Amino acid sequence: MEQTQKENTMKSIAVFCASSEGNDVVISDESYRLGKMLAQRNINLVFGGSKLGLMGRVAAGSLDHNGKVIGIIPDFLKTKEVVHPGLSELITTRDMHERKLKMHELSDGFIALPGGFGTFEELFEIITWGQLGLHKNPIGLLNINGFYDELIAMLKTMVRKELLKKENFDMLLIAANIEELLEKMYNFKPLPVPKWMNKEQT
Repeated sequence: MEQTQKENTMKSIAVFCASSEGNDVVISDESYRLGKMLAQRNINLVFGGSKLGLMGRVAAGSLDHNGKVIGIIPDFLKTKEVVHPGLSELITTRDMHERKLKMHELSDGFIALPGGFGTFEELFEIITWGQLGLHKNPIGLLNINGFYDELIAMLKTMVRKELLKKENFDMLLIAANIEELLEKMYNFKPLPVPKWMNKEQT
């Protein structure tokens, strides 16, 4: 019963990931399994709307198991070669910035899978928004097959050099498997809004 109550606090999770599939079968398979697990836990998937790469794998995992999948794509990327054809809902935005705002608006949590520049940009923007108190949702980094080991080491260097506060590093919930990551997200307790922020800014 307690687990069900935890799960009900996250109705939708936005997933950031690559529009390429890459060459690591474990990453591809785990991306599909994440979509499947979200569907099985009645958590809506919010993602970039593409049928390509890891994005397509996550969406397929959810749709194949009767999950609700909401794709959000900027108008300039909206072609039949890119857009996933079987989505529960497709939202078109004017640009990339509006896309990220809409993903934030529709989501109770965020997960970054392996990816490239776009995935990194989405991850770091959403965690910066959390650091500034603009949202209080959990942010997970799924470190499949050690993909993010070097990034995690870099973040720890930033803490050691006192360029990143330890409490802000700890906002990024890191796990190597989906079950552990979701458990950390269910149990996440956000930091207080920084004292120098006022209500108008948040």
